[in-house]
Amino acid sequence: MAASKVAVLETRPETVRADYHRLLNLAGYQHVIAKDADTALKINISWHFFFPASSTTPWQLDGVIRAMLKDGYDKDLLHGCHNRTVVIDARLGERENKQVDVIEAYGLRNIHLYENEEWLNIRDAVGEVADEFLCLNEVYPKGFTIPKRFLGENIIHLPTVKTHVFTTTTGAMKNAFGGLLNEHRHWTHPVIHETLVDLLMIQKKIHRGVFAVMDGTFAGDGPGPRCMTPHVKNVLLASADQVAIDAVAAKLMGFEPLDDCKYIRLAHEKGLGCGDVNELDIVGDESVARQNWHFAGPFKKMTFASKMQHYIYWGPLKKPIEWSLKTWLAPWAYIASVLYHDTYWYPFKSRRAMQRCLASAWGRLFENWGAVEATEEGFPEPGTQEPEYRRGVWGLVKESMRILALCIKEAPEFAARKRRRAAAEKPHETP
Repeated sequence: MAASKVAVLETRPETVRADYHRLLNLAGYQHVIAKDADTALKINISWHFFFPASSTTPWQLDGVIRAMLKDGYDKDLLHGCHNRTVVIDARLGERENKQVDVIEAYGLRNIHLYENEEWLNIRDAVGEVADEFLCLNEVYPKGFTIPKRFLGENIIHLPTVKTHVFTTTTGAMKNAFGGLLNEHRHWTHPVIHETLVDLLMIQKKIHRGVFAVMDGTFAGDGPGPRCMTPHVKNVLLASADQVAIDAVAAKLMGFEPLDDCKYIRLAHEKGLGCGDVNELDIVGDESVARQNWHFAGPFKKMTFASKMQHYIYWGPLKKPIEWSLKTWLAPWAYIASVLYHDTYWYPFKSRRAMQRCLASAWGRLFENWGAVEATEEGFPEPGTQEPEYRRGVWGLVKESMRILALCIKEAPEFAARKRRRAAAEKPHETP
């Protein structure tokens, strides 16, 4: 059996478009992503505000789309794909991270899975595969739903290289989390590693092809996926093996994938991919793939919010508090998250964390996106204007209040009540 292949390349703004095209073909994406099927470009938004390494970059999305069109893929069969969470505003995020600018520039469809999309019961979608789940049958004894449109589609995940306070690292496997689980995703947090393995099983059953392209131009260390210290690393990765690409990214960050990342080990043991970097076929810039960035990881300097999350899901607060997250009381947790991250941390703490990255060539390219010259190869001059807050501190606080109101309005516990009320009030049809 052929070894799983992971492509790794060093890049810079001047060559990033050509590098993405080379990257995808080194990883053999045309053998995996069928040209006659719809392809979802699964965009990652880990924060609705721009923060280096947190979300899919515009040049990542641009590079993948441009490579696919160059290789003969039909523009009408490509679409941007978004999920939302109760604490992330995907509509704001796609604007703030300039993802929607890229989608519109290429004239692609832009699908938000929570807006007018049909969701299908998991048993109807995967059949007996559900019997093999490690945890989801226990987490959702009444079942759960997934997007119907995913059945038969290709999917290309677009994560970034970063750490995560729940899973140590996060990448291709975690990128499926929001798109495949509808409401009450937080119920899976105590068994998050097992959940990611179950989601990979689902993907292998429902998708025509599964591929991942990971951007490490910025890479995030610390209590990710938001309150991180970002670094400029100039690395791109791609693979059809979701386990393998996450393993290589973890190794770059300085972790031992099979020891430090339980979800990688579980998926490897279940035969869903290869998490042993010594068994992988690494192509491209092999010297880059051997780097060790010696990241501290997400647990050494945790924020107040991440500490509380650990106490609730795995620590002393689990018994007295976790039960409330499965009741109508759950929105207290969403409110707390928005108040900490959007009202406090981003306006008052993030500037210092990302200052060095904002002054880099990638930071300038982000700020000047759409206004600088682009060639077939890349962006020869990323511009001189460094990114700044588009709003002042109090403007960001004001925006966080809008997000807080949306979070409460869209909380699944309240949304479910509204749906039941609407169904009860709907006049019954007479036979």
